[in-house]
Amino acid sequence: MTTSDGNAGSAWKNLAADLPASLVVFLVALPLCMGIALASGAPIVSGLIAGVVGGVVVGLLGGAPLQVSGPAAGLAVMVFGFIQTMGLAMTCAAVAVAGVVQMIFGGLKVARAALAISPAVIHGMLAGIGILIVLGQVHIVLGGSPQSSAWQNIKELPGQILGLHGPAAVLGLATIGLMVVWPLLAKGKLKLVPAPLVAVVGATAASVLWGADVSRVELPANVFSSMQLPAIPTGNWGQFVTAVLALALVASAESLLSAVATDKMHTGPRANLDKELFAQGVANTVSGLVGGLPITGVIVRSAANIAAGAKSRWSAVIHGGLLLLFVTTLGSVAGLVPLTVLAGLLVVVGTKLVNLHHIRELQKRGEVLVYAVTVAGVVGINLLAGIGLGLLVAMLRLLWRLGSVKVDVKQAHGEFLVQVSGSLTFVGVPRLSTALAQVPAGSRVRVDLTVDTLDHSGFEAIESWSDTHRKTGGSVVMESLEEVWVRSGTSRSSSPVLGSQVSTNTLASEGAP
Repeated sequence: MTTSDGNAGSAWKNLAADLPASLVVFLVALPLCMGIALASGAPIVSGLIAGVVGGVVVGLLGGAPLQVSGPAAGLAVMVFGFIQTMGLAMTCAAVAVAGVVQMIFGGLKVARAALAISPAVIHGMLAGIGILIVLGQVHIVLGGSPQSSAWQNIKELPGQILGLHGPAAVLGLATIGLMVVWPLLAKGKLKLVPAPLVAVVGATAASVLWGADVSRVELPANVFSSMQLPAIPTGNWGQFVTAVLALALVASAESLLSAVATDKMHTGPRANLDKELFAQGVANTVSGLVGGLPITGVIVRSAANIAAGAKSRWSAVIHGGLLLLFVTTLGSVAGLVPLTVLAGLLVVVGTKLVNLHHIRELQKRGEVLVYAVTVAGVVGINLLAGIGLGLLVAMLRLLWRLGSVKVDVKQAHGEFLVQVSGSLTFVGVPRLSTALAQVPAGSRVRVDLTVDTLDHSGFEAIESWSDTHRKTGGSVVMESLEEVWVRSGTSRSSSPVLGSQVSTNTLASEGAP
């Protein structure tokens, strides 16, 4: 009985902390769900539905109790493209099927594999998405309309700046200003009030008092009757399958990396990544079936949740319930929000996706080229091409590093000194063989192996050459290859070549979604 009472007391104590935390997350999520829907080219209600489903379903089933899930800026550009080419109904179907794929991934327990993706590719993907969001939404901020591509948006921008469209431009720029200034001015408890809420409420109130004639958010009077049902394609299955796989892979990677980063922010239970991936799949299937946007774990909402003192998964669940309550009872309030205000919010979110701290870190590790190629591919071609190019450059860089063996052959005091350093793998064996060919048969040789990586091909190349050299009358003195093998193996296990481990800030640049 004592145990039961103790558990009950702990549950009530957690709930007392989770309730205020859920309110903070709700206030952060509400304007962003609407803004991300705008950036995705979907009805505003689709973003709110995804917020509800992400909060409730992942909150109840997820393996990362303090992570908060919902629509994220990281998928907005991809979803926008799918809606433009396939339509909303077919995109919802792709989201639902992608969720099934995620559930299969979770059931197969392959979640850890997503962590092998180079952070340079992830950061580059998010930065490219951020640039595309800014280039598109800045036109709405200025009172115009976004163009069909990044280049067209850049080309039309000077004309938009010269022809500012009155109230819309003022409200959009005011939103950006409030988003930037509020974190600098807020002191004490005011810091708990999220900047997105201050910016959206402030600019919306100003638009109402001003009586500004601007386009505003449109929500249906009856959300349940207006849900977009998914539609299976009647043709062009290749495009549909591509959409499913792209959504499943990108959403999974983003959710899992976010869960890893969230783990580092608290001392509570560690994330079960396979369980989390399965829950994300369930949520995406539900969201797609009821007309919602795709869902991922979102690091900034999760960080807000933890900072507000959340103790259990119920904070995320309650925040989803609050979103549902708002959609069903206070939808008319959302109808007061000008679209240019949401666009201003997204401009700041997109800007934060380009994180200078991450660029500096990648430059130190020599991975900035991978980052730059990914960004260029995402902005100049499309999201999948950018990710593919980034992964290709990362793999080529890996091969280059594996082949970066240095072999010096010197003659001194009647013997030859062969110094081998770097990574001695199959890629570097031809270079090693060329250098060893300089050593005359029958000579005395001392081999100094200071390699950080030694694979089986390198091992055999050294061993075969030394055996052959001894058989021709020469002598070879070197450290035991077995000891070098063990030492280099230990080095490899502690220093991953791809640098795939994720820091706490891996996805923190995702702005405020």
